[in-house]
Amino acid sequence: MSIYIAKRLIILPILLFIFTIIAFLLIQAPPGDFVTSYVAELSASGSSVDRAQIEALRELYGLDQPLYIQYFKWMSRILRGDLGVSLDWKKPISELIGERLMLTVILGLFTFFFTWALAVPIGIISATKQYSVLDYSFTVFNYIGVATPTFMTALILMWLAFAYFGITVTGLFSPEYADAPWSAGRVVDLGKHIWLPIIILGLDGTARLARIMRANLLDELNKPYMEMARAKGMSEWRLVMKYPVRLAINPLISSLGWYLPLIFSGSLIVATVLNLPTIGPMLLRSLTSQDMFLAGTIVLVYFALAVIGTLISDVLLAWTDPRIRMEE
Repeated sequence: MSIYIAKRLIILPILLFIFTIIAFLLIQAPPGDFVTSYVAELSASGSSVDRAQIEALRELYGLDQPLYIQYFKWMSRILRGDLGVSLDWKKPISELIGERLMLTVILGLFTFFFTWALAVPIGIISATKQYSVLDYSFTVFNYIGVATPTFMTALILMWLAFAYFGITVTGLFSPEYADAPWSAGRVVDLGKHIWLPIIILGLDGTARLARIMRANLLDELNKPYMEMARAKGMSEWRLVMKYPVRLAINPLISSLGWYLPLIFSGSLIVATVLNLPTIGPMLLRSLTSQDMFLAGTIVLVYFALAVIGTLISDVLLAWTDPRIRMEE
């Protein structure tokens, strides 16, 4: 097991280095740069900027240099722990994404546990009670969850909350706590608001994972080793939980690599609709304004989450299924 984990830890720095290059190239892919977007905004508002000012701005932000020099300067700052300054916000990036990243992590973790706490039991019950009323009910729920866009669910729940209860459920804090320092009252206020984004973001994932769990468990329940175990007199639920569930859950564990960054991104559209102070809307703004350093940092965070999620899924798979360790 230790050798298995060590092999994956060794390749992490290599993957992160490759992803920094990909992140930087993705941000640089659109034509123009931050100065181009800035000048276009000034022109739209009726202001004008001469050529000398444009070149001075490019020199100020280092945009007049070749891409590889910009990349190495960006990476050298990151390795020193300096994420740079946002071109659009005119603030240090670490200061900009600090609390937003923390709120994104809190929302992502709660959504993750909510999704798994529902999806796994629903999948088990649907498979063991195949073609029952419960199975059909959960199947309808799964189809609705998969087919309904998350932003539509957000809009419906927002309307119901305002129409029938007279409350506004956007954001993660009440107005008096939005910019307040952390305190017991702010934590309580966060708890009063975070449940709705958790439900909205969790329903889609719950529906998808529950369908995967049901399909894989049905496949395991019909295998010969199950018939042999039943013939030996083992109780049905003990048998199901001991063997087939451990094998059927493997595809869910393997999905952590892509599912973790998806949850932590907070679903960009949902975060925008609900006005959530997460890093998703900030990424959208940085991309539209071509704020390369801020956008690159956020994309790099998502890449890091994908790598961490893949590592966690590999370790969990090796722990739940010894056959994977034997293949190493």
